[in-house]
Amino acid sequence: MTDQTPALRLDGIVKTFPGVRALDGVSFEVLPGECHALLGENGAGKSTLMKVLAGMHQPDEGRIFIEEQEVVLPTPLDAKAKGVVLIHQELSLAEEMTAAENIFLGELPRKRFGMVDWKTLFARAGEILKKLNCDFGPETKVSRLSIAKKQMVEIARALTVDAKAVIFDEPTASLTDAEKVVLFDIIRDLKADGVGIVYISHRMDEIFTISDRLSVLRDGAYRGTLVTAETDEDEVTRLMIGRSLDYSRNVQHAELGDIALEARNLSCDPLFRDVNFHVRQGEVLGFYGLVGAGRTEIAETLFGLRHPSSGQILLDREEVHVASPADAIARGISLVPESRKEQGLVLGMNCRDNMTLPQIGDLTAGPFVANGAEIAIYDQYRDRLEIKAPSWRSIVGNLSGGNQQKIVIGKWLAMKPRVLIVDEPTRGIDVGSKSEIHNLIRELARSGYAIIVISSEMPEVLHVSDRIVAMYQGRVMREFTSDEVTEDNLVQAISGIGGERAA
Repeated sequence: MTDQTPALRLDGIVKTFPGVRALDGVSFEVLPGECHALLGENGAGKSTLMKVLAGMHQPDEGRIFIEEQEVVLPTPLDAKAKGVVLIHQELSLAEEMTAAENIFLGELPRKRFGMVDWKTLFARAGEILKKLNCDFGPETKVSRLSIAKKQMVEIARALTVDAKAVIFDEPTASLTDAEKVVLFDIIRDLKADGVGIVYISHRMDEIFTISDRLSVLRDGAYRGTLVTAETDEDEVTRLMIGRSLDYSRNVQHAELGDIALEARNLSCDPLFRDVNFHVRQGEVLGFYGLVGAGRTEIAETLFGLRHPSSGQILLDREEVHVASPADAIARGISLVPESRKEQGLVLGMNCRDNMTLPQIGDLTAGPFVANGAEIAIYDQYRDRLEIKAPSWRSIVGNLSGGNQQKIVIGKWLAMKPRVLIVDEPTRGIDVGSKSEIHNLIRELARSGYAIIVISSEMPEVLHVSDRIVAMYQGRVMREFTSDEVTEDNLVQAISGIGGERAA
């Protein structure tokens, strides 16, 4: 494979932002018909490197080659015209336009006098959506689509041009297992057509399933390239972060306190029905299940974002009615949401203001905010959670995913909750930061917090949980202790098998 002319090649790329050298002389290549994974911790420079390649950033130094022809890519449209397509991790769709308009945005087919040729547009977009096995039409407005379906529209953009290289940046973050299968089939089809694929993901199982080679960045510098079939997860992790990680299950038997929160026959039709569980002080209760099992909806009900149709919620064995998030916060329930960027943070605000936002009303002195009190709160949780940011003035949107997640967790810890619900705690976070978040969850439990963790990753839920609730189609199928759970019986439970032993 290595004697082929690269589909694209980056040579000595340097990119500096104020106070940060994001890329330090990075060289990288992808061959035709190859899926080349690009790995590194959050902040290692992966997305910056790909944005240089996609014409979104201009390098301070270095050169870009497409099929060994040096090129300059001043805009994304120029990059796309040269055959380089970036499928963003963060959705970049026009919500009020149709799927077809988004797919061909910037290159809509035209009739005479510049009028849009709608018939051709919808026909061409329909063919692409059919190839992706999408269950919505090209005329569908994007605002009506789920996050996963919006991601498929992003992917569809790559199929509109004669691509030389397609960059997938965390493409499966919002996809179901069935949609992942479709995506991997698309990648294999693109490879068969001689397209070079750059695949960025924090999910090691995906990397070892789909990639041919992998390259690692650390601190903005190139660290090496490995043949995927000739390496393993531990070697890749050491190359990424300089150390091995502990992936063992949680077998520690915590000293548990009283029941902090309990649900009795809790229902929110048609999302979940007759759900029973409890979590004690000092315990991590994991919720595991397929997309649509009702896990997030239970969290939203406990936090007052949804109203139950029947059943009871008890705090410290007393029934409560949680009418709103403000009511939940006042009762000591906090929720770290599934999507930190859309639901947990104000990306344009600084670290301090994000951290203190829920209690801003308590930090005012007349018409003014007590800045000293805000900074003290930020400093306390920056140190406790080991948040890496230049200062409290740093804009949260510029932090790595792991540090953003710590800001969200710190924001809710500052409210002194009795129950902390964490939904998908490490989605889109590198393996090093993931380990830090896992250790933090266990530490918080040891300090007496009652914690509910919702996760779609089996290793994660096995690693952090004292007990695991397995859900299937809105019902609790089984409840396992860390001693009795196995991967097999957990998979069976979330697949609806073994319902006779429902919790």
